[in-house]
Amino acid sequence: MHSPSRPSSADAGPAPLSPLLRLTLLLHAAMALALLVQPSAWRWVLAAFVLNHGLLTLAGLLPRCAWLGPNWTRLPAASAARGEIALTIDDGPDPAVTPAVLDLLDRLQVKATFFCIGERVRRHPALCREIVARGHDVQNHSERHRHNFSMLGPRGYRRELQAAQDSIAAVTGRRPRFFRAPAGLRNPFLGPVLERMDLRLAAWTRRGYDTRSDAAAVSRRLLPAVRAGAILLLHDGHCARSAAGVPVILDVLPGLARQASASGLHFVTLSHALDCDTSPSRHP
Repeated sequence: MHSPSRPSSADAGPAPLSPLLRLTLLLHAAMALALLVQPSAWRWVLAAFVLNHGLLTLAGLLPRCAWLGPNWTRLPAASAARGEIALTIDDGPDPAVTPAVLDLLDRLQVKATFFCIGERVRRHPALCREIVARGHDVQNHSERHRHNFSMLGPRGYRRELQAAQDSIAAVTGRRPRFFRAPAGLRNPFLGPVLERMDLRLAAWTRRGYDTRSDAAAVSRRLLPAVRAGAILLLHDGHCARSAAGVPVILDVLPGLARQASASGLHFVTLSHALDCDTSPSRHP
């Protein structure tokens, strides 16, 4: 279920429907035919319908699941072979936290991918431009980070993603190439919207739960995942703080950088990994 899908090449064509979505279409056609031929079979048809939609719901509730389509849970194999690892930072920009994160990343010589919320980008444009100026990525984390994001339909998804695309492009001059759903939760309507907008869904290999855990707990979770090809998740927005008021991410980053350096790894942005991916297929 959680095996990674290979990221797409920049010039790849539209991805085919995932096996689960193809099965869903075939199953719905078969159920309609069964009811026409044998109306008394409605109980079996109903049971199949409930089971199928239960699987679709489960896939949407598992952020690293690839049942609904391609999903970056690791960097491409070529990136891993080069000793690359990715740090992703969500929910910003935050004027109280992001500047300190940027300064620390400079000192650690770490490049990161910031998944930013569109309305925050518009509120803090200079800070968002500073992220890019320091060599990091800014990618799409929806316009408003809605708590009901996984319940939206195609139009709702299109509005949220397009608004964030426009906000980020207007501020940075660069259109995002990746999207991360709020909390990673989604439904089958998201995939076609991502395809039409040429966006790649990005989850993670390991997340630190740093919005509600202390630095020690976050480090214990993330340090074992510091391996070639991993995508790690921390937060500048909505981050937890220590008893002294220090954002957890600031206490965790130095240990991650030391572990990566000791393992011969270096941090790259997701755009770098995409641009350097020479794989011919978007699937494993």
